[in-house]
Amino acid sequence: MSGALCARRFRGGRNPQPRRSPPPPTYRADRGDTTESFPLDFTAVEENMDNFMTQVKNLAQSLYPCSAQKLDYDMKLNFLENTSVTCNDGSPAGYYLKESRGSRRWLIFLEGGWYCFNKENCDSRYETMRRLMSSSKWPQTKTGTGILSPLPEENPHWWNANMVFIPYCSSDVWSGATAKTEQSGYAFMGSLIIQEVVKDLLNKGLDNAKVLLLAGSSAGGTGVLLNVDHVAELLEELGHTGIQVRGLSDSGWFLDNKQYHCTDCVDAVSCAPTETIKRGIKYWGGVVPERCRQAHEGEEWNCFFGYRVFPSIKSPVFVVQWLFDEAQLTVDNIQLTGQPVQEGQWRYIENLGIELRNTLKDVPAMFAPACLSHEVITRNYWIDVQVKGTSLPRALHCWDRSLHDNRNNKAPPKGCPVHLIDSCPWPHCNPTCPTIRDQFTGQEMNVIQFLMHMGFDVQKMAKQQGMDPSKLLGMLSSGS
Repeated sequence: MSGALCARRFRGGRNPQPRRSPPPPTYRADRGDTTESFPLDFTAVEENMDNFMTQVKNLAQSLYPCSAQKLDYDMKLNFLENTSVTCNDGSPAGYYLKESRGSRRWLIFLEGGWYCFNKENCDSRYETMRRLMSSSKWPQTKTGTGILSPLPEENPHWWNANMVFIPYCSSDVWSGATAKTEQSGYAFMGSLIIQEVVKDLLNKGLDNAKVLLLAGSSAGGTGVLLNVDHVAELLEELGHTGIQVRGLSDSGWFLDNKQYHCTDCVDAVSCAPTETIKRGIKYWGGVVPERCRQAHEGEEWNCFFGYRVFPSIKSPVFVVQWLFDEAQLTVDNIQLTGQPVQEGQWRYIENLGIELRNTLKDVPAMFAPACLSHEVITRNYWIDVQVKGTSLPRALHCWDRSLHDNRNNKAPPKGCPVHLIDSCPWPHCNPTCPTIRDQFTGQEMNVIQFLMHMGFDVQKMAKQQGMDPSKLLGMLSSGS
């Protein structure tokens, strides 16, 4: 009863029914201490998983607030044992870890944060974004959010996994394998950092893992595509053949398309995507997957673009991509602040959505909402966005189940989709998209306000669609 009352006080009373008192906690007698131990492996429950998870969530929501003072849910900083693998400035690379001793599932997350591709813009990045090039001021702990959250209400299917967050401090899209030189002035060791983290984790329980999900957002999402097979091969070489390695790439599926208008190549934001990668891969000593390298010999830069590298990846990968990605529009020189978007820009934005859909159509597991945004899996609203009535956590759970069923020669579960892509044609035509705020006033904008701000012509669009303008406005207002 106290658990339920406590949940009502802290969580707004999601589950106010009285409950029986829980049994007394078990203790580890072999250590002679009083640390609570819950050695449960939830991955063992393969049948009727939804019902089981509902019960676990109800229990966790009741007990969590009352024991919050005793439980430490933060990830803790660890530096690599191999001190020769470093951040850009030579400071030690590392990772944040929150162990979940009962679980055999591991989630390793690669942080994003653009990149630099020559001495000048790396020097500038070091002055303005040192956190992304050095570990000298990293905090000792980090709180996980979204898919890294330990709370079942925020992270329904992965909350109990062992969580690992690798900070991005190599500025090389997680591809480099080069020590610091006098010429470059920096080390670029993104690919090596991932491998060293995996080696270190084998001594912390990863050797007993059933599933390892390599996830990442933005540059980290591209890093997943570049490294997921490397991780699988490394574990196999070290004798850990029973670990199923999978990838989750969020907002890292970039297009090598032509910019809306060309500008001088000064930094990663103003430069055409292909040009920055061509320069960067030489500067970083970038490493790409072997099968992709063979397919694009002499033009390895192709392997940094999702639709080009994906066919060569052997590990299962789930792709999450906004159809109107803000980072893609930025490098394409579409500015979405200030003046309303001109007709040519509007057409360019619509075509971007069409191009992205075309590159994703053969990806078996994916989630692509028609929203204008960037990154999602570590946002606390990641559970709210839906495509065709299915949320992202649900789609990932269906993907988990389908991979498990494939291994056991079972038919895929019905009513559990894994290939989800919006068909509506405009940015934010999906009513579950994240809230947009006016860049200058900070005020929230609804769909109509946003489209008007973008220079959307209701009369013209209604005519193109063969409908009455008032009907189109009504559909937009209702989020249809």
